[in-house]
Amino acid sequence: VDYARDYEPMAVRKFGKDLAYGLYQNDPEPRDAEPAQPVNEHVMRWEDGRLVIRAKLDAVTGAKYEALLDPLAKPRPETAEEGPDLRSRAEREGDALADLVDLMLRADQLPEHGGEPVTLTLTMRYDDLAAQVGQATLDNQERVPAAQVRQLACNAGIIPLVLGEKSQPMDIGRKTRTFPAGIRRVLVARDHGCAFPGCGRPPKQCDAHHVHHWADGGVTSVGNAVLLCRHHHTLIHHSEWTVRMVHGTPTFYPPAWLDPQRRPRRNLLHTAAA
Repeated sequence: VDYARDYEPMAVRKFGKDLAYGLYQNDPEPRDAEPAQPVNEHVMRWEDGRLVIRAKLDAVTGAKYEALLDPLAKPRPETAEEGPDLRSRAEREGDALADLVDLMLRADQLPEHGGEPVTLTLTMRYDDLAAQVGQATLDNQERVPAAQVRQLACNAGIIPLVLGEKSQPMDIGRKTRTFPAGIRRVLVARDHGCAFPGCGRPPKQCDAHHVHHWADGGVTSVGNAVLLCRHHHTLIHHSEWTVRMVHGTPTFYPPAWLDPQRRPRRNLLHTAAA
C-alpha cells in the first residue's frame, strides 16, 4: 500500500508481480488449467423410416461400447445351409447394435419411460396382422410392415387395443408377455442356444419364436416355441425356411431351391456340446 502511494499504477502492478514471485518462489510453477472432460454426445433423427444415429463418446465409454459390439459383430461361421457371411463390416456392426438393443430389452433391470418399463407400442388391426397384410404404426407415427410386426409379436408385450368404426380407441386390455421367464428357462435347457442348423449363438442372444404363430392362433408353450438368434429369427419370418416340432425337437426344412427334397435338418452343435 505504501508503494502504491508513491508510484504510478503500471509500476505498482509490476511490483506486485515481483512481490508475489518472491513470496511463492518455492511453490510449484503455475500449471495450465485442467482440460475440460469430454462430453458424450448422441444425436438421432428419423429419415425415410430409418433411425439415423451419430455419437461421440469419451475414450473409456467408447472402449466399453466397442467391447460390447465386437463379439456380436463377428462374421457368422460359414455353413452348408447359408454359405459365408457376405455382410459388410458396417452391416455386421449395425446388426450387432440391434442385437445389443434386444439384449438390453431382455435384461432384468430396465429404465422407465413414462412410469412404465420401456415398451414398444404398435397399433394395427388384428385381422391385418393375421392375414400378413397392411402395416402397423409406432408411437412416433413411423410405419412397420405386417411381416415385421409378426416377428416382433413373438417376444413383445401384447396390449389388446379395440378400435371403433372410426379407429377411435374403445377398450384396452392388460399387457401380457408372450413368453414368461419360466418358459424361457425350459427353452434354454432344451435348445442350449439358437436351434437353427449350424448356429452357435448362446441363449442370451436369442429370441423365443412361436412355431405356430401367435397371430394364427398358436399357443404360448414350450411345445410351440424355439430359440432363434436375431438373424435366424428374421430368416424364418422372411424366407422359405420353415420350422416344425418333431417329437418335441425343433426341426428345420430348407427352401426347395436349396434342397428340392426339403430334407429335415437340426442343429447338432448344441447337442454335441451338451
